[in-house]
Amino acid sequence: MHKVDVQLGDRSYLICIDDKFSPLQPSLAAARQVVIVSNPTVAPLYLQQVSQLFAQAEVKHFLLPDGEAYKTLQSFEQVLSFLLQQKMSRDLVLVALGGGVIGDLTGFVAACYQRGVSFVQLPTTLLSQVDSSVGGKTAVNHPLGKNMIGAFKQPTQVLINTSVLKSLPPREFAAGMAEVIKYALIADQAFFHWLMQHTDAIRAQQPDILATMIQYCCQMKADIVSRDETEQGERALLNLGHTFGHAIEAWLGYGVWLHGEAVAAGMVMAAQLAVARGNLQPQDLQQIKTLLSAFDLPTAAPDTMTIADFMPFMKTDKKVKDGKMRFILPVAFCQTAIADDVTEAELYEVFADGHR
Repeated sequence: MHKVDVQLGDRSYLICIDDKFSPLQPSLAAARQVVIVSNPTVAPLYLQQVSQLFAQAEVKHFLLPDGEAYKTLQSFEQVLSFLLQQKMSRDLVLVALGGGVIGDLTGFVAACYQRGVSFVQLPTTLLSQVDSSVGGKTAVNHPLGKNMIGAFKQPTQVLINTSVLKSLPPREFAAGMAEVIKYALIADQAFFHWLMQHTDAIRAQQPDILATMIQYCCQMKADIVSRDETEQGERALLNLGHTFGHAIEAWLGYGVWLHGEAVAAGMVMAAQLAVARGNLQPQDLQQIKTLLSAFDLPTAAPDTMTIADFMPFMKTDKKVKDGKMRFILPVAFCQTAIADDVTEAELYEVFADGHR
């Protein structure tokens, strides 16, 4: 088993990475009230197995439809109503069994129900294992923007079972690789080259390679979150590709492209902007495209989407500060920084002929 410790004082927690569902810490295993939130895709595979982790509880479950389209205030209210109907107290432990949608929504419920209850992340997609299950960001979407309604709520424990990735459709696995590649592009050229060298092993899901890769991503995020929990500075770098990517998701309609697919295209657009600014070499941009393509990820926004279509979403992005759009851009190969001096005119000039 690999372990990563997220250091946040009295809210510190452990990420356990194994090829099975690791045991819970004693205080969670002894819980009397447990509700597992999942979806009809994941529940038949793992619900019974996860329920057995809570030997002293009568475990209840609530299933939401599968997909980004259901990461809404309506779904949030449905889970809250279920908890109230079941007369759950503040001793409740909520369990998020699923991908990023289930994890984000369940965490938001945990932050709000009776002003806060414990919750455990059991991420079942690569994207949620390396990114969304760690760090305490919880939210639901709004038609005018992704993740616009939410809270910071750290889990009590994260259990990552790498064997569940075998049941993922190839497209879902590839979407998770976009977030993995993001970590390399943020700050680690050596990790980028490691990914290039191990592309075939990763695609084949060799267990030792997967565990090493997931642990690296979790450790990098844990270190950043420990230094900047609420995204006042360094943590914003984890949003590389997300300003463009969130706009793609919202414009297409949530769920048409997977989150990782939109982030992949967004990272390429960020790199193109960096090339135009003279901070990145064209050959570096090509390396980024090559690695993304190796995992069948898009390297451009949808053909019919123009830069004008991006603007309404980017102007209301959560990173906007003092009325200025803020982007995470490469300042060198595998180095990034926050840029708050990007103008509309510059964006129209760089992407005048589309997004390529």
